[in-house]
Amino acid sequence: MRLEWLEDILAVVDTGSLSEAAERRNLTQSAFSRRVRMIEEHVGVPLFDRARKPVQLTPATAAQESHIRALAADLRSLVNELRSQTATAQNRIVIASQHAIATSLAPRIVQNLIGQEGLTVRLRSANLDQCYGMLIAREADLTITYRTARDATPGREGFFETLDLGHDSLIPVCAPGLRLGAPLPVIAYPSDVYLGELVDRDITLEHPFEKRAETALTTSVLELAKAGIGVGWIPQSLAAQSLKAGDLIKPDLPEVPLTIAAVRLNVPHADAEDRAWALLPKIVG
Repeated sequence: MRLEWLEDILAVVDTGSLSEAAERRNLTQSAFSRRVRMIEEHVGVPLFDRARKPVQLTPATAAQESHIRALAADLRSLVNELRSQTATAQNRIVIASQHAIATSLAPRIVQNLIGQEGLTVRLRSANLDQCYGMLIAREADLTITYRTARDATPGREGFFETLDLGHDSLIPVCAPGLRLGAPLPVIAYPSDVYLGELVDRDITLEHPFEKRAETALTTSVLELAKAGIGVGWIPQSLAAQSLKAGDLIKPDLPEVPLTIAAVRLNVPHADAEDRAWALLPKIVG
């Protein structure tokens, strides 16, 4: 059981509301609800009686409330103690990035942070909601994610500090020679991941399409497209090498402009974090 999950549970207990708990955890209600369902799926039992107002723990979970609170407090204390006593922590940062960025842009970022600032970098790859969850739980110092002009940063105004680093595009790619008739063969993302939501929201196809495959990983979409399965949408930065080699082509289909953004909590930061934050625009830009 992760510390952030325990704190999510306690936020619901303390507020009696999923929406108020989401606000306390500085997440949108939909993102927080997905987190709660993920916790319940992991545990294998429902934790909350949603039929009651205010929302309450199920009797079995309520019997463990004091244990949950003690465990969360002990874990927070342990994490703080380890961080304060580890000398290398003074020169170490943790970056959480979306999977697509971890396989394309992140290696160059890590290389520069190590080479120019002498930092020790831990890179964690996750979905967008999980990246923000790591920030809130102090499991990451900053995130590097994609966003569009229509996306709002979760949480209250001023809670996060955001830095636009550069631009990318979510572009359609397919193998040369793939027949692009109707229905259009498509490699899709699940609708509950960020790029899936983005494609569903911002890409309108003029002709019928047929979903040939589905995966949450952009690298898998890349390989499936190269194998001739269908058309997939991936960041241009990830597709660039395959497009140059001729393994992929870019059909005349809609694409979505993306901004690459760094986000961190708007709180005092360690020197290593500030050094990394100041260098990021020079690396990406």
